[in-house]
Amino acid sequence: MSEFNEFDQQGSVPEKNTGSIISHAFEMYKGVFLYAIVAMIIYMIGDFFLQSVTGFSSWNSFKEMKDYDGDYSGFRYWNSPGLGLYYSLSNVLIILLSPLFVGLIYMVNKYNTKNAIEFSDLFIGYRQNFVNILIYSIISSIILGISLMLCVLPFIFVFPFFLIGYPILLFENASAIDALTKSFNVAKENYGTFLGASFLGGLLSVCGFLACCIGIIITAPFIMAVMYSAYCAFLGKPRQITFTNDK
Repeated sequence: MSEFNEFDQQGSVPEKNTGSIISHAFEMYKGVFLYAIVAMIIYMIGDFFLQSVTGFSSWNSFKEMKDYDGDYSGFRYWNSPGLGLYYSLSNVLIILLSPLFVGLIYMVNKYNTKNAIEFSDLFIGYRQNFVNILIYSIISSIILGISLMLCVLPFIFVFPFFLIGYPILLFENASAIDALTKSFNVAKENYGTFLGASFLGGLLSVCGFLACCIGIIITAPFIMAVMYSAYCAFLGKPRQITFTNDK
């Protein structure tokens, strides 16, 4: 059974602006990036399995794109064999692994509050509010997926409304609907800051593609630190979750 302790005295909270949130997230991420790499390796193993099953190869598509040498008029990415099935199963994989990335947020909080981090902390999302995390992930994936298909631009403006949903689920033990509602309301009242933080955080998260895609293992989970820092800035430093054995 999970319990919540009183607010820890240690730990920093960023100011309510984009620069402070990103700077705070960067400082927090430095303390947990090795665990973030483990989470990404787990994801990549699952993704490799899906590519093997579906017959789609992202690496072959990347090499084919390079062969066009800047002229992509003849490139037919969406006609790649197995692409449709791969993306369908990939969405399922992301939803099933969402508690794993929630675990990174928990680790970031432990690092911030100077508590010892354990490897098992990475899997707290499978023990703490698991069902609501999955429900939230399904709903947000559908909405963000639709916005992403609309020429990407709508995704940029929609994503800020989901920025602090996972921290709310974890630290407040909220239901999926309550987390969606609260995240939306806080973002709506502070949209400029949330838009800036989510855009810069997302940009830094995908910059690993510049290093022959390998760097994405290190950079992709950075957005989780941004989620935590934004939560701290607008809702306060969260209480530390502890577990006790039922008698």
